[in-house]
Amino acid sequence: MGRLLLLVGLAFLMKHSDGTAYKLVCYFTNWAHSRPGPASILPHDLDPFLCTHLIFAFASMNNNRIVAQNLHDENFLYPEFNKLKERNRELKTLLSIGGWNFGTSRFTTMLSTLANRETFIDSVISFLRTHDFDGLDLFFLYPGLRGSPTHDRWNFLFLIEELQFAFEKEALLTQQPRLLLSAAVSGIPHIIQTSYDVRFLGRRLDFINVLSYDLHGSWEKFTGHNSPLFSLPEDSKSSAYAMNYWRKLGAPTDKLIMGFPTYGRTFQLIKASKNGLQAASMGPASPGKYTKQAGFLAYFEVCSFVQRAKKHWIDHQFVPYAYNEKEWLGYDDTVSFHHKAMFVKKEHFGGAMVWTLDMDDVKGTFCGNGPFPLVHVLNELLVKAEFNSTPLPQFGFTSSVNSSGPGSESLAVTKALTTDTIKIFPPGGEVMFTDVNRKHENMTIISNGGFMTPGGTASPTTHTVALESNTMAPGAKTMTSLDLLSETTTGITGTFQTQTIRKDIMATVHYQSVTPAGINKTLVYLQTMIPKEKGTSKKKAEVLGKVTVLPREITREKGTSREKAEVLGTVTVPPIDMLVTPNRQSTILKWESLITEVETYSQDG
Repeated sequence: MGRLLLLVGLAFLMKHSDGTAYKLVCYFTNWAHSRPGPASILPHDLDPFLCTHLIFAFASMNNNRIVAQNLHDENFLYPEFNKLKERNRELKTLLSIGGWNFGTSRFTTMLSTLANRETFIDSVISFLRTHDFDGLDLFFLYPGLRGSPTHDRWNFLFLIEELQFAFEKEALLTQQPRLLLSAAVSGIPHIIQTSYDVRFLGRRLDFINVLSYDLHGSWEKFTGHNSPLFSLPEDSKSSAYAMNYWRKLGAPTDKLIMGFPTYGRTFQLIKASKNGLQAASMGPASPGKYTKQAGFLAYFEVCSFVQRAKKHWIDHQFVPYAYNEKEWLGYDDTVSFHHKAMFVKKEHFGGAMVWTLDMDDVKGTFCGNGPFPLVHVLNELLVKAEFNSTPLPQFGFTSSVNSSGPGSESLAVTKALTTDTIKIFPPGGEVMFTDVNRKHENMTIISNGGFMTPGGTASPTTHTVALESNTMAPGAKTMTSLDLLSETTTGITGTFQTQTIRKDIMATVHYQSVTPAGINKTLVYLQTMIPKEKGTSKKKAEVLGKVTVLPREITREKGTSREKAEVLGTVTVPPIDMLVTPNRQSTILKWESLITEVETYSQDG
């Protein structure tokens, strides 16, 4: 197979590494200092050697620009937070934008247009550099839900890709380390399928913080643990289930960071005598003395609660709960954190994420176990113990207990096909193109053509293209198709795929598999042809776009000479103008932004 130098996206094939075996990602909230007395925490109270990444929550947004939530954050907390890096040069700090209370409307507005996203991205780079942050964390809860329209799922992908390209470009221009990009994502299956393209996020983000907590709480009518490690036969919700769900949908294991909550959820029991797991309840128990939120206790408040309560251990879920009269609490302690950390190691996930550092017993004044008793466990097991020989606990991984896989639940996983299949997922709908293939002979070339520049960016060059005729399936109308242009390269084969979408619309897809510098790529062109308008000789041709798809691996099947090249990527197409000449009349067409998933197989004899 011939070689073609395509530089776009090569940076994303490189695995991000910061020198640590596991990441320990710890959030710090900008309201921690406002808690009363000994629970008030400022950045200087934090241990800069405890976590590998510290994330400040939250920044805000105004007129599509990232801004500090208040002047106290910008003038005092930001400088103190990032000053921690003076003591630990390896520490990375990120700024998180969003959160539950932020809502979705401002995100939706920012995501809605390319201009708005560019405004946001420019402001992010400037803001992060000005305040000495090393990256951005997107805490959007959730694209396509809570009033966010369905197409926000796709616009969110556009934003992430555009952020990554902007971060790469800025790093090259300034000769500074590239800004990091992470996202906080749900661990609930129906939210995951609604809000995220998992494979795309897995390629574009540096790491993914899975919110594998808040799985049960006082909004329900029965007691349940906030963040159990494993599932029960009748209740699939668990940290293991969430992590494996993301993994099965295609996220790289080493980019998945499992959420560890330093708080518990409380319930008000209906009967004090019915106090076990899944006991009937009626709302939240009393708020904590310092956090002052019903149904919620920070770990430093948990320590006080369990001193006067009866404690129990949920054997199959590896987490504790406690109750005192009619108040019921599901929480984590140092033992459950130990089990969860060992699970992260056994499954080779990327590390642990803590929500939040300031809800641990920061100063060691509440629990009597020294500073940061919970996060210290994670530090010892994940950060310091890269070559720790501690045996992994025997969890008894069974389908009923572990629920590591989604079971019978319908997954958005593309199965292996024996023919070339291309799926197009436009905002608000899905169009499937199936396997009607033909070879395209006599490929023509327009030099450079505006398709791809050596720097790897799509060129806005206008193209002049002649129309040719094509014939559809029986019963369909005669179509006008656009002659697909491609740079000729020795040894590269091209294939058209055509499929009737409606009786009067045909889609034609051309792809090329190439191997630049030993890295398999697929260059994909997409187009839709529309017939001439009724009663006239006027013909219309709508060109959908051109994409470069980053593949997975090439494998040779055992015992055969067949090589399988699986390309399963989700990519975006920036808007580009194209000049079409039907019947010698020039028309400017707009390329629509779209997302594609591409899966191809090639065979060498």
